[in-house]
Amino acid sequence: MLKVIEPAYEGIPPNILRRMAKSSRMGVGAALSLIQDKGVSINGIIIGTANAGMEESIQFMKQITDHEEGMLTPGTFVQSTPNAIASQISLLSRNKEYNITHVHRGLAFENALIDASMLLKENPTDTYLLGGVDEIGARNYNIDYLAGWYKKEPLSSKQLYEVNSAGSMAGEGASLFLVNNKRENAAARVHGLTTIHSDEVDAVRDRLQNFIDTQVPAGEKIDLLLSGENGDNRLYHFFASCEAVMDKEATLARFKHMSGEYPTASAFALWLACHLPGGQSLPQHMIKRSSRKTEYKNVLIYNNNNGAQHSFILVQPLSIETGI
Repeated sequence: MLKVIEPAYEGIPPNILRRMAKSSRMGVGAALSLIQDKGVSINGIIIGTANAGMEESIQFMKQITDHEEGMLTPGTFVQSTPNAIASQISLLSRNKEYNITHVHRGLAFENALIDASMLLKENPTDTYLLGGVDEIGARNYNIDYLAGWYKKEPLSSKQLYEVNSAGSMAGEGASLFLVNNKRENAAARVHGLTTIHSDEVDAVRDRLQNFIDTQVPAGEKIDLLLSGENGDNRLYHFFASCEAVMDKEATLARFKHMSGEYPTASAFALWLACHLPGGQSLPQHMIKRSSRKTEYKNVLIYNNNNGAQHSFILVQPLSIETGI
């Protein structure tokens, strides 16, 4: 598994930090640093997560059994719901605006992104905090491991695409963004998004082709496919079919060896896409097929969760010096 290296979280008061679940620490820490660094006022907090609160929820239920419904730890109960991250951000930043958490397994972040897009159409001048957060908890890891989603043999992240076997490598992360309709100081533009629930390769490929035909500007092509290929040989045919749709000059790259596999890994991929301005070259370890292109005008993110949930995000990095 690939675990997050946690910082000191200097923006979180110590008495609050010690009671926080790991997913809350990651999400709140990333959010506060982003808000403080940019010095902006946000009009809402939108978080996507699949497993946040699961560890604390199971622990709380265990306490109910162990203590025969007697005196229980209130902190575990407070942290036992997925919206603990968004609520803690709200409390610590004193934000009383729109606050919501999307819990849709492998499409949690995508639904949060759709929500933000809809809000910005209704409120063009607003700015929202958007994020995807998930942790490796002992219980949710064991559930997925027993379901066969993680590899049984020991390996390093460098070997993820070399070992031909079922399963992937567990990961976790917190990726937070400030989103609005302003091009000034923007790192990237999210041009389009589509999702599909299907275990049929043809259906996924057809959705991708339709997405490209309708969303990519006329006369342009996909320059970079940022693929969520995760080393699971049972899912390879999905990625192969999507790669076949790409133009021959498109660069093919992968990111799961850096993040590991977790439901909101697409948020990490979006963060990567936002760091591609100015014709920056990708690290060689990400490249599956290179091209002569030095600038990625249209970046397509494809993520696949357990072969059933698929998402395509079209991102246009902007040539600016500032980051997210």
